Amino acid sequence: MEKLRTLVKSLLPGIFLFGFTVGTGSVTAMAKAGADYGMSLLWTIFISCSITYFLINLFGKYTLLTGQTALQSFRNHIHPAVGMFFIVTLTTQVCGSVIGVMGIIADVSHEWSKTYIDGGISPLYFALFFITFVYVIFLIGRTEVFEKVLAIFVAIMALCFLINFIILMPPAIEILNGMIPNVPDTGPGKNSFLIIASMVGTTVFSGLFILRTTLVREAGWTMADLKAQNRDALFSAFLMFIVSASIMAAAAGSLYVKGVTLENVTQMINLLEPMAGAAAVTIFTVGLIAAGISSQFPNVALLPWLLDDYYQRKPNLKAPSYRLIALAISSLGLIVPIFNAKPIAVMVLSQAFGALVLPATVASIFYIGNKASLMKEHKFSRLTNISLVLIFLFSLIMSYMSYTGIVATLKAL
Repeated sequence: MEKLRTLVKSLLPGIFLFGFTVGTGSVTAMAKAGADYGMSLLWTIFISCSITYFLINLFGKYTLLTGQTALQSFRNHIHPAVGMFFIVTLTTQVCGSVIGVMGIIADVSHEWSKTYIDGGISPLYFALFFITFVYVIFLIGRTEVFEKVLAIFVAIMALCFLINFIILMPPAIEILNGMIPNVPDTGPGKNSFLIIASMVGTTVFSGLFILRTTLVREAGWTMADLKAQNRDALFSAFLMFIVSASIMAAAAGSLYVKGVTLENVTQMINLLEPMAGAAAVTIFTVGLIAAGISSQFPNVALLPWLLDDYYQRKPNLKAPSYRLIALAISSLGLIVPIFNAKPIAVMVLSQAFGALVLPATVASIFYIGNKASLMKEHKFSRLTNISLVLIFLFSLIMSYMSYTGIVATLKAL
């Protein structure tokens, strides 16, 4: 029992990263991809998770070697403006994510409540409840509490989506064909460039790698913990692939087979019930709520973490200014319920925006990892540099897709 407890504790940082990445944004992006294109974009998930594993591992190892976090290194060894660039862009993406996440959770909860209450409970009440719940946890102000609460919600989320995958699993040949890279045609109401960019943006999230270095340093890991660090990174990336693929498969097995484009997450609920029964609807709803809450915890805390990291201060989430920042960011979750906005569009655009930041992240770690005065004999190897160059080129393609998709979507509004 003691060994199991130690193992679970060692995996908590990986669970934290998984909960941060695979939230409602991922659910939306993967479900949208599955609904519009079946399993044909599964290759995107595989490549994204492989890149995520490589970068999580690389950023973590960098901190083990130097004792410095990524943001501190960007500021001290490149330029302070580079560090501030990441703070601004990542906060912008997180704010968009908070708006979309809470809007989707509130809408789905409202639709689900109609099963038990005539007319259902207002989305605004659900949004207020979940915002309050997350903010109260934030007020406790301790990372270890975040990790433990996240672990619970991540376990619930993973179990729910895996059960739905088993219920709605597409034919095995479709899953295998989805591993062959291709870009589906863009039809009416569909934008494959934007969908692919949003899938990459939500999985290969720059904030994930930068925050990873903070978690590694807070955990007190050294080069003696390199194996644990590698295992933790692999565990996180593996969970991302399994759960993301399960979400895509559930949408492919319900919406895609009916030729329905996903415009509203409540469509998943309405279509799941006749195909898989009320139990599947409840399982999907609980999984979606768990996904949303698991991503909201780090979302509201990201800016305070980044600011303390940038100014090389000891993390203190209990600071009054940070509590006000967290409250302001949390309150963005009321925008969709109050103004009746479209959370799917907000969510996809927010995730696609992340693909625009990725090239700068890869270029920055490439620069500091090859800085002789900093890394000395631990400079990145030729193989690592080749891998980073390939990832950088991939990220440029994703940025182009993201820009093209965002512009096309905005023009259509």
